[in-house]
Amino acid sequence: MDLPDIPLLSMLKTRMSWLNQRQDVLTENVANADTPGYVAHDLKQLDFADALTQVSAPSQIASHLVVTDPRHIALTSTVGKSDFEDVEVRDGESNPNGNSVSLEQEMIKVSDTQAQFQAATNLYSKALSMMRTAIGQP
Repeated sequence: MDLPDIPLLSMLKTRMSWLNQRQDVLTENVANADTPGYVAHDLKQLDFADALTQVSAPSQIASHLVVTDPRHIALTSTVGKSDFEDVEVRDGESNPNGNSVSLEQEMIKVSDTQAQFQAATNLYSKALSMMRTAIGQP
């Protein structure tokens, strides 16, 4: 069994990938804060219930079984989405030049994204630590 195929780790990996891509989009917004006519972007939020359903579906669980004997049937696993939907954000007022980027809002989003990424990283680390403990390695 490959560690990234474990449902918890797969969900955390997807979450961290989404947060990484969101950080790129927010960085692009900040870089274009003075560009006339630029419309701020953000990523569509991940649907936790949908992600949980994908991971906990019986076919998904079966795909994570370990083949310990050559006579076992190897099942293929499906990996979650790698691309996320980019949406325009028109929450605030536009500048007279048509730019809709609010640096204050973008910096709040950047800070929130960074905190969420750190939390996901900590969960990933703790899960690996628990697995090491379970197999008897310090």
